[in-house]
Amino acid sequence: MACPKTKDLIEAYGDGELDLGSSLEIERHLAGCEACAAVLERHRALRSALAGASLHYDVPPRLAARVRSAVRKEAKGRATGWLPSWRWAAVAASVAPLAILTWALVALSKTPSPGDLLNQEIVSAHLRSLMGNHLMDFPSSDQHTVKPAFAGRIDFSPDVRGLSGVGFTLIGGRLDYLDGRPVAALVYGRRKHVINLFIWPSAGGEGARGVETSLRGYNLLRWSRAGMLYSAVSDLNAPELRELRKAFEE
Repeated sequence: MACPKTKDLIEAYGDGELDLGSSLEIERHLAGCEACAAVLERHRALRSALAGASLHYDVPPRLAARVRSAVRKEAKGRATGWLPSWRWAAVAASVAPLAILTWALVALSKTPSPGDLLNQEIVSAHLRSLMGNHLMDFPSSDQHTVKPAFAGRIDFSPDVRGLSGVGFTLIGGRLDYLDGRPVAALVYGRRKHVINLFIWPSAGGEGARGVETSLRGYNLLRWSRAGMLYSAVSDLNAPELRELRKAFEE
């Protein structure tokens, strides 16, 4: 992949929005191109800064008092029913900057956390697999066929289990890309629901505690076990998705 095309895709790559094939092409280019690697580092630094808690500021008491005072003055003016035009201009001039600043502070306080960004990334990967004809690289219901298929393609050996005994049919597996690295994706079926179970090593050992949430109409569970991170996502209801997690924790 040439530099111009890499730079066009570098932000999507840094945000984990590319498919595995494009990601691997960019990684090969980055291995030999310092200029593009520097662009990626700047993008990651900006993303990290925007996601950091340091950008959250509480509204200073004096600023809050000024906003309240301006609002009271405006309300009082409305109660009297009339203000000279120059007073309205003065009120607008004083309130507008404060309103803009308050809006900016509120917007910054809503900056998604790294965990929120990962949840969005996981659900996006699930949707891509359903819509992009990329659900499985290794279609098989045999765990002894799917597990060896990952060998040589990723730098770890995922725990692959046949769970038909508890109602989850192994359909196959594929490679995917999450959290800035290749991951294993196991695909299970339950009735007409498709479940993606993403597995990758925890960079810090055990990793984060369990997370259960719902995003864009999909239920998502994240947990860690034995130095590995697991993320299950599906339109299957949450109690049944917990059964899959339980089967992997036993």
